[in-house]
Amino acid sequence: MQPFNHVQGIAAPMLAANIDTDVIMPKQFLKGIDRNGLDRGVFFDLRFLEGGRPNPAFILNQAPWNEARFLVVGPNFGCGSSREHAVWGLKQLGIRALIGTTFAGIFYDNCQRNGVLTIQLEPAQLKHLGERVSEAGSAAIGIDLPAQRITLADGEGIDFSLDALRKEALLLGLDAIGSTLQRSEQIRDFEARHLASNPWLA
Repeated sequence: MQPFNHVQGIAAPMLAANIDTDVIMPKQFLKGIDRNGLDRGVFFDLRFLEGGRPNPAFILNQAPWNEARFLVVGPNFGCGSSREHAVWGLKQLGIRALIGTTFAGIFYDNCQRNGVLTIQLEPAQLKHLGERVSEAGSAAIGIDLPAQRITLADGEGIDFSLDALRKEALLLGLDAIGSTLQRSEQIRDFEARHLASNPWLA
């Protein structure tokens, strides 16, 4: 996975509550046998009009938010079915982080497994951030994961908390297997001790 360290970019506001995985990745994009082309499916019914023309009213089709690397989202983002395609598509679209108050549990875990940072703020903080990035002139922000800090266009900072293991995996670009292999020496030591005390298992 691509490590996440210091990332700058445009943040797009999508502050409606309960945006579910069927909205993020409609079911017709789940038919493929690989992950190719899932960026086309992200928010498909919102991004495109009948006939496939981009919907000019949708935030991700408007400058500067059409270059968004972050989404500022409403509560319970990612609810609904557990489709991992939703996260794969967001990542293919170039989304590196989601900033909200609460995320659906399985979706939150899928983001972690695929290298998409999820930041949880207090409602008042999110409201302030959402207002700022809704203005084109202040839509650019930075996220400093080592310092756990969001920097707004005018230099204002918003600190956030994150589980230490999730943070380490994102900084190093490790998925679950990669994180486990970081402890391969400890695993081998355990195996040797366990077999020594239980030789019948060999």
